[in-house]
Amino acid sequence: MFRTTGRSLRLAAVAAAAAAVAVTGCQPEDVPAPPDASRSASPGASRPAADDAPSADDAPSADGAPSAPGGERRLVDAQEAGGLRRVTGEGAVTDVPVDPGEMRDGMRLVVARFAAPDGGEPVLFEGVDNVPEDPVKRREHLFRGMLEHIRWDPELGQPEARPVADPGPLGGSVECLAASLAEDGNMVCGWADESTAAVALFPDSTLDEAGRLFVAMRSDLEH
Repeated sequence: MFRTTGRSLRLAAVAAAAAAVAVTGCQPEDVPAPPDASRSASPGASRPAADDAPSADDAPSADGAPSAPGGERRLVDAQEAGGLRRVTGEGAVTDVPVDPGEMRDGMRLVVARFAAPDGGEPVLFEGVDNVPEDPVKRREHLFRGMLEHIRWDPELGQPEARPVADPGPLGGSVECLAASLAEDGNMVCGWADESTAAVALFPDSTLDEAGRLFVAMRSDLEH
């Protein structure tokens, strides 16, 4: 299981967790694969009636999705994140590459690739909001799924999730792990706060570079 604050990821647990996901069929049945791979689990769900006029929390967010109750943060279908542009057309995400875990009404799944304007390997992002359980647990699930997605070989060693010193103005915790035997290569970063969890894959990067870019991307992807 993934451990926070620098504790080792045991790849045997990664393999076991991946097998459990395959056996239990954890793919969310209500998650279609639209071209932009971004959805609200219940776009037409009604909100509880209120005695007074709607508050600012009831207003739609900038991207049209309902705001989260109680001031909780929501993911945003951003076209740019951390200076990277969302990949559209050829190369855009057309499926859900990492199992997001259980999806319930009111949750939103955002999946996208982002790339620098001058090219380079794109960053794969996947996140969920309105998480019903401890978001740190959901981040661990997403970490395992991303390692499975890149076909990480457990015999290569034990990647260690390390905290990013400055998680940015949104708080919570941000961790990155090196899915590479070299100092540069595939880096996976994840965040978790009170209501959201997300991960991203940074090819040809380092832990420090990936951590800084992930925090910058988060400012555009979570409101």
